Amino acid sequence: MKLTPAFGKSRASLLMLALMTGITGCSKEKAEDSQAAAETKPAAFAYVTSQDAGVSVIDLATMEVVKQFDVKAAGPRGLSLTDDGKKLIVATRENESISVIDTATGEVLQQIPVGKNPEFVRVSGNFAYISSEPSAKGGPPPKPGAEEEDDDDEEKIPAKIAVVDLVAGKKVREITGGPETEGIEFSADGSKLVITNEADNTVTVHDIASGDLLKTIHTHEQGDRPRGIKVSPDGNNYLATLEYGNKFMVLDKDFNLVRTVETGQTPYGIAYDRSGEHIFVATNKDKVLQVFNAKTYEKVKDIPTGNRCWHFTFTPDDKQILLACGKSDAVFVIDAEKLEVTKQIEVKNMPWGIVTYPKAMGSIESK
Repeated sequence: MKLTPAFGKSRASLLMLALMTGITGCSKEKAEDSQAAAETKPAAFAYVTSQDAGVSVIDLATMEVVKQFDVKAAGPRGLSLTDDGKKLIVATRENESISVIDTATGEVLQQIPVGKNPEFVRVSGNFAYISSEPSAKGGPPPKPGAEEEDDDDEEKIPAKIAVVDLVAGKKVREITGGPETEGIEFSADGSKLVITNEADNTVTVHDIASGDLLKTIHTHEQGDRPRGIKVSPDGNNYLATLEYGNKFMVLDKDFNLVRTVETGQTPYGIAYDRSGEHIFVATNKDKVLQVFNAKTYEKVKDIPTGNRCWHFTFTPDDKQILLACGKSDAVFVIDAEKLEVTKQIEVKNMPWGIVTYPKAMGSIESK
């Protein structure tokens, strides 16, 4: 049958309409898919402990404090996250415990006794490791040399690193460290704990499974009060800051001293960036975050910051650094490429430690 021109045009119009409807439908579906993907992408947060309060939660998209967690105890300091980010583990000094917090609701799920004066927290798998300072008297640290004069006749109590089974919800064993254990790091292969002991000026290496002491590195000749401890991304080096030495130590993968590097006054938190190209050190009295070349150990830059800045973390995308400055009641936001402060976020009551989820490189956690 021969089609009339009018019928042909009509059919063509119908085909064009169907095609346009299909394209519009596909575009709408793609837009909906993109929106759904954006909505399902996990939000990124930073968690900050304040010694005289609880935990502040910073939304990393807006760089604003959006929540406060009540840890149900006084003196929160060290903190760490489970691998899935669902639980935040916080050391609380006054009740000698850790608080296990649901990050979705802020609810304290459990408080687990760990020992006197708990400080630093690290989580690996289903276990949390918590350092303690049973010999510490509280208050500010003694001036260089004062500790030896005051404590000659006083027994220094060996500290215990509490090992907590987070599934069972209880402390299952202890590893004996030095008096006033401070920082905790895992070895590159995950089989050892590397611990700084500020009261007897040592860094000790322990087998995680047995708790046995494998090696002791004495720091006094280089400097006193080892504090921060960090393994390099490639696992070939370990760094330890010496608060009363104004330097950090570089150890090789077998924990032998390679060299020391001069820093500003009273260094504490230390970390590599993800690439392992740079080392960052928070110096308390000099009020700067120092940046060093990780190959040559030459200083790249001093970034002016605030008062009593101890711990810091990169954001999960590595584009910014968040530095907790206790006596400034602030978290300083630093552009990780330009190495410049771009913002201060008010976090009151002596901010102490800071970590993020998704996890990032920092002076407490390592991605």
